[in-house]
Amino acid sequence: MATANMKRTSGIKNTLEPDKREPHDGRKVFREKGTCSQTLFYLFDRQFEHLKETEERASDSLAGGIMQRGYQCGMLWGSALAIGAEAFRRCDNLDQAMRVAVSATQGVMTSFLEKENTINCRDITQCDFSSKWSFAKYFLSGRFLHCFKLAQQWAPDAIEAALQGLEEGDKWIEPEKRSLKNSVNCASLVAKKLGASDEEMVMVAGFAGGLGMSGGGCGALSAAIWMRSLAWCREHEGKNSFKNPEAVRVVEAFEEVADRRILCSELSGQKFKSYYDHADFIRQGGCNKLIHTLTCFDK
Repeated sequence: MATANMKRTSGIKNTLEPDKREPHDGRKVFREKGTCSQTLFYLFDRQFEHLKETEERASDSLAGGIMQRGYQCGMLWGSALAIGAEAFRRCDNLDQAMRVAVSATQGVMTSFLEKENTINCRDITQCDFSSKWSFAKYFLSGRFLHCFKLAQQWAPDAIEAALQGLEEGDKWIEPEKRSLKNSVNCASLVAKKLGASDEEMVMVAGFAGGLGMSGGGCGALSAAIWMRSLAWCREHEGKNSFKNPEAVRVVEAFEEVADRRILCSELSGQKFKSYYDHADFIRQGGCNKLIHTLTCFDK
């Protein structure tokens, strides 16, 4: 992408069969993949006709609301990664692709919120995964079936919202701002410092500002978890990356520096009104210490 080899798609290529445009096998896919994050990542990638097995597997560590911390549902993190990959394929340049990835992710989050009245895993599962008793109750009560049902019922709406957001692109941005270059966000910056490709930088862009600028669980942290899990997956073909040692180390280092706070709104002291508010915050040194920790703690 990014430059000469990046093709722009003006409009959605609606060439898929109806059953592929509106997936109704979320429950089956969930059983096969094992995590909510990988399930939606796969369903989106299949819709976009660009499967990414290793990248999808690396998203396992975001399940349960970021390493089972109960923050934003893993389905949203997985969706955001797939949306970012598609934005990369559609847009003219990196700046535009990152803006579109964030905007389309916000649309998907709105769709999810309308469905569940919350975006947080703990509210949905009614489970504290750090407690063995709570985890056992989650399964014995059958509450886990709600997650399967959610993947089944919400996936078509999620994909519709994503396609709409990708189609609209960055038309919502003032014309004078569309031409701005070198825009930055916390998640893509962390990914870049960890050696990400241009595509991977855009894939995590939707994480920015606590996922779609929502102020939730830290997007920079989630980007670091995914990037390090991706590296681990490339060395461990076919293995589940859930709680892989690299992801665990990232979280431990982050929690020590952040005094165990994970919410973006608490870490930054604000909830960003727009992509450009967030970009200015990062450009002015916001969250520098956390970003340094996420990218350099093992050096």
